[in-house]
Amino acid sequence: MLLTSYRTAVPAEWVDYNDHLRDAFYLLIFSYATDALMDRIGLDEPGRTRTGHTLYTLECHINYLNEVKRGSEVEVRTHLLAYDRKRLHVHLGLYRPDEEQLLAASEQMLMNIDRRVGRSAPFDEAVLAQVQGLYETQRDLPRPIHIGRVIGLPG
Repeated sequence: MLLTSYRTAVPAEWVDYNDHLRDAFYLLIFSYATDALMDRIGLDEPGRTRTGHTLYTLECHINYLNEVKRGSEVEVRTHLLAYDRKRLHVHLGLYRPDEEQLLAASEQMLMNIDRRVGRSAPFDEAVLAQVQGLYETQRDLPRPIHIGRVIGLPG
């Protein structure tokens, strides 16, 4: 089952002259969902204090698929696609609550960082256990189609 990691209404200050959610605010919404994922795996504020670790985003791709207008209620559903001892590969899907039409998709690679030394580090054992547990609940989900894409023009 996908993890619903963030839900919000789209306020007027997030929309453009077409009454559409501005590009930058899609990333903001996905960023808040990543914060919620961190909370879920034990990298919430107490976990960050205990371990000295946090997540940095190494790479992010966004596909804008359907209109999102001012006042819309949206939620992010998070799918942990893969992990290793230092990284998470995630797909974040933006939806209207109780609907299955994908509005936007973000593929991200996240790195565990030891803030004390400013370098990547293996996940803390308790955090890794939470990552493994989440992965096990999602490992058999269908693979999203908006991952592994390369941007470019043909020819």
